[in-house]
Amino acid sequence: MPGLSHRICVAPMMECTDRHQRYFMRLITRYAVLYTEMITVAALLNGDRGRLLRFDRSEHPVALQLGGSDHVNMASCARLGEDFGYDEININVGCPSPRVSAGRFGACLLYEPETIAECVAAMCGAVDIPVTVKTRIGLDRDESATRLYELVGLAGQAGCTTFIVHARNAWLDGLSPKQNRDVPPLRYEAVHALKRDFPQLEIVINGGIRDMRDVRGHLHHCDGAMLGREAYANPYLLIDVDREFYGADGEPQTRAAILRRLLPYVERQIAEGVPLSAITRHILGLYRGRPGARVWRRKVCEGSRVPGAGAATLREIASLVEEWTPPARRVSV
Repeated sequence: MPGLSHRICVAPMMECTDRHQRYFMRLITRYAVLYTEMITVAALLNGDRGRLLRFDRSEHPVALQLGGSDHVNMASCARLGEDFGYDEININVGCPSPRVSAGRFGACLLYEPETIAECVAAMCGAVDIPVTVKTRIGLDRDESATRLYELVGLAGQAGCTTFIVHARNAWLDGLSPKQNRDVPPLRYEAVHALKRDFPQLEIVINGGIRDMRDVRGHLHHCDGAMLGREAYANPYLLIDVDREFYGADGEPQTRAAILRRLLPYVERQIAEGVPLSAITRHILGLYRGRPGARVWRRKVCEGSRVPGAGAATLREIASLVEEWTPPARRVSV
């Protein structure tokens, strides 16, 4: 089995991705590459590195996404990530937040491809793990491929061989980050064309991918696919990823079996002072589209707020699973 294959990736998502979410996702897919939420170099260099970089070893393969533009600081933080055990360092050139742009990183760096190339070169020189770039296809209403191709060309020459490309422009002139996830039109053909024009590079497509049929379609044109909000809202969507895309053996786990495997982690985290809700907020979509999904979400939300709530609370709620699952698929929690 591959240790790091970008065939399927789960996107870094602001206010969604954290170590608890990644642990839960790893119970569903063993081989898809997981990413941290963007961490700025300023936060790493000046803040609590242990807290920011902490992850469970079961999360491998896992990539650290950095936000910054100073090549010296980016190289220093890449070394920190490698020392902490991350499998990849990813540069954020896609975040459209005005606050991020004010700090001169994220999508605004599409205006500065030379800066990204300088960061890539410094980071590749500092670490032995892959340095990758996640970017948008363009900026504002300019739908030409000029900026994207210049970025990929220069960063590729500097040592980056994997580019994750969100198939939307980033509109920096008035849209919120949330609006930037939906309003700029998807232009998948731009990412497909990028792969045709840079066949020697690994191109992973991202943006608006809803299901495995979408994934299969894109894999005819690109090397990999990254799912974001849909994977978060409907995590069981990824249950067949390991078998279909990584050649794993065995039958897919039931939702109840996944919950059973999560409980020891819940117990450990609560013993360390983590509130149950910090973990359960990531599992609300596990039964999306199934009978009882609404009851599941409500009971998990209510139960997680009860003082002293812990693994036993979640186990009690999860016992309802047996009532919703066909007999042949039942697994006791």
